[in-house]
Amino acid sequence: MRHGAPRSRQSGVALVLVVWAAVLLAVIAGSFIEERRAETLVVANSVSIARAATAADAGVQRALLDAFRGDAAPDAWKRDGQPHDWVFDGVPVRVEMRDESAKIDINTASDPLLRGLLLSVGLEEDEATRLVDAILDWRDPDTLKRPNGAEEPEYRAAGLTYGPSNAPFEAIEELQLVLGMKPETYRRLSPMITVYSRQAGVNPTIASREVLLAIPGLTPQVVDDYIRRRAEAAAAGQPLPTLPQAAAYIAGASMVTDVRAEAKLDDGTYFAREAVALLRSVPRRPVSFLVWREATAPPPAPDAQALPTGAPG
Repeated sequence: MRHGAPRSRQSGVALVLVVWAAVLLAVIAGSFIEERRAETLVVANSVSIARAATAADAGVQRALLDAFRGDAAPDAWKRDGQPHDWVFDGVPVRVEMRDESAKIDINTASDPLLRGLLLSVGLEEDEATRLVDAILDWRDPDTLKRPNGAEEPEYRAAGLTYGPSNAPFEAIEELQLVLGMKPETYRRLSPMITVYSRQAGVNPTIASREVLLAIPGLTPQVVDDYIRRRAEAAAAGQPLPTLPQAAAYIAGASMVTDVRAEAKLDDGTYFAREAVALLRSVPRRPVSFLVWREATAPPPAPDAQALPTGAPG
């Protein structure tokens, strides 16, 4: 009996070692499986993003193809901001294409149009007057301060380390640097402005309701009536109506168009591409991209429609 005790203890120790070894192997195996699972998810996510991005990019190219169509076919995508549902390689894509003349160019817009733009997004009279002068001081080539504007001394007094560029805006985002421009104001302005149309007015036949309301002298009633008549004429295939009340602020089509394409996969992966393209009648290079970037998802609207799931490509 005495000789059996050490052997029994040795067996117990061996059993404990075996159990610990099994636990250690299980932990190692679990860690390996979890690591492989994480890598698989990363790869799958990357594939989904790449697929959605490819579909959105194809949507941009599809829109630009129609921009060069010389016919007046009813199925041609026009540069009027209307959404088009399309499917690329099984991925639903929603595409909008709008001529930049539908927006207000902050480099060339007249003082009254800039003022109307600021008032239309909710600024008070005094604040709009100050901000218009600050915008004009930013984009003009001199260092002379307008009555309510801001040149370098005013920026320094406000604790800023920069001053106005005294040159045209290179991008609409630069407007955020103007003294007095608030983030909320810029957020409301950004869909309505451009630096690419190079026109003093806007094209009412494709402008949004928000842009039309920024035109001095136009009331909501006049704008809504015009939009109704414009839609009826387009649906009937007739020439679009004029807007004589905005005669001083009317511009024609430009050669620059903005395209936004949104793709959404069944697994929820979303990708949006925004491009601004210069269209030219040059066979070797008909399109030059001025902007090519991933766009953020727009805020959901109560009446927003979901992306299509089966429209023919």
